[in-house]
Amino acid sequence: MSKGRRDETPQERADRNWNDILQELRVSQTGVQLLAGFLATLPFQSRFGELDAFQRGWYVALLCLAFATVSVLLAPVAIHRHVFREGVKEELVQAGHVLTSVALGLIGLLLGGILFLVVDVLYDRTAAAWSAVGSVVVLGGLLGVLPRRVVKD
Repeated sequence: MSKGRRDETPQERADRNWNDILQELRVSQTGVQLLAGFLATLPFQSRFGELDAFQRGWYVALLCLAFATVSVLLAPVAIHRHVFREGVKEELVQAGHVLTSVALGLIGLLLGGILFLVVDVLYDRTAAAWSAVGSVVVLGGLLGVLPRRVVKD
């Protein structure tokens, strides 16, 4: 057995990998669902009417992105329900992996977009753009580049 390899069958590995994905989904879903819920309540706040047309459009785009992100995070569970006991755990794990990776990208965009809206409301569009670009760069590094660097040869 090579260094770092587990003594497990392919089915045991698929089960372990699926459980790992579920744990990641639990963490991600909670945060994104809270963000989506927060965004959904904004129109009911007294200052919402003060937003200009661009900010309202940006808000609607963020709301759609939040709900799309929640949907992507729920998709692996829906797939699991559909293929339950069909002996396709490897395919389920692969689909869950892809969807979770897509969700991380969407979360980065969502967070950058929310930061843009808040800074735009508080300051101006230029500061908002710089803030959003900076946040997307930082999140891209933390969610995309850093995980690839952790893997050792």
